[in-house]
Amino acid sequence: MERGKITAILTGAVAILLGMAYLLITLILDSRGLMQPAPTGDMGWLLGNFMGF
Repeated sequence: MERGKITAILTGAVAILLGMAYLLITLILDSRGLMQPAPTGDMGWLLGNFMGF
């Protein structure tokens, strides 16, 4: 085999593995259920202290 052909096969295999890993991670994260928004509460004190008000 030529060196370029081996490189192409290895690159394709790595791309397929990365794609499968991405799909697996997405499946795991998506199966955790409904995501809840972060609590907002009263953020005025934080902004006041941060901005110097």
